[in-house]
Amino acid sequence: MGEKWTSKMVASRLDEAAATMKRLPAIGPRDMKSLWPPIIQEFWEAYGWDEAKIRLGSPSADAISRMDECMLWLRWLEKDQIQLVWARAERLPWKVILERMGVSRATAWRLWSSSLSELAVRLNSR
Repeated sequence: MGEKWTSKMVASRLDEAAATMKRLPAIGPRDMKSLWPPIIQEFWEAYGWDEAKIRLGSPSADAISRMDECMLWLRWLEKDQIQLVWARAERLPWKVILERMGVSRATAWRLWSSSLSELAVRLNSR
């Protein structure tokens, strides 16, 4: 990347990494499924029983590579910074983040901004 990294660019890349991670296939046993179909007695028992699961297609190889690169960036941060930056990348509401961290909104926002700036400085120094 020829241009200098900014906090906004870092936040955008982390957002993309979080979205890519959500699109990866679920990990778990695949061979442990029953061959019997589920028993449904009547229509009204089946309607709305399970939430519809709509998934986007698998991410591209380039998107996975960029996600892996972002995961390596997080090594440069402290544990609380990583949790905050990743929670924001996953679009977790500030209210939930504030309850988890036990800090004010201004403090959390300052920590988030300084973490993104720290990542941008480290990326520019490479």
